[in-house]
Amino acid sequence: MSDRYPIPSCFHRVEDSIKKSRFITSMDHAPDLDSAREFVARIKEEFPDATHNCWAYAAGPPGDTAKVGLSDDGEPGGTAGKPMLNMLLHGGVGEIAVVVTRYYGGTKLGTGGLVRAYSGMVKLGLESLPVKEMVETIMLDVTMPYPAITLFKRLLPEFEAEVREESFSDVAGFTLELPAEHLAEFDERVTELTDGQAILCKK
Repeated sequence: MSDRYPIPSCFHRVEDSIKKSRFITSMDHAPDLDSAREFVARIKEEFPDATHNCWAYAAGPPGDTAKVGLSDDGEPGGTAGKPMLNMLLHGGVGEIAVVVTRYYGGTKLGTGGLVRAYSGMVKLGLESLPVKEMVETIMLDVTMPYPAITLFKRLLPEFEAEVREESFSDVAGFTLELPAEHLAEFDERVTELTDGQAILCKK
């Protein structure tokens, strides 16, 4: 599984009318189960008079089913939450929660129509969703002799590493944040650069 994947960059909403029923799709970033549940609660609070507030979330990398949830919120079983979740899991975006709000317009859609409507509303939202890249990072403590500092600092941009803390005693110490995928090669290059005198410790 890649350490990088798209996630929602901000709250996003789309709306459509299907056979006189008003459908509102609300989406947001959900990096964990708590934030996903809080988002669902917030949207339900925003639309307390809606006929249904159906929801689904996948609070992990794209396609990961370890942290998922769904609800039909009164629609016939399997016609809303499940098709919404299926659309999220195949949508290529991770850490996402969605609520599809429905105001019933008087025309029944039938079970097939409901499945199409709810999955279609999630698809509609995903098509215009602003995303950014999620990069899994790690914190790393590095100590080294003073003569190596200049070359070491020149190396950092190549590995997208950022200095979070510095300390200077008998040796130079740095706390870095860098993408997890770069760790092995970074370790190798720093060791080579300092003739094995640098010490790297993952925090």
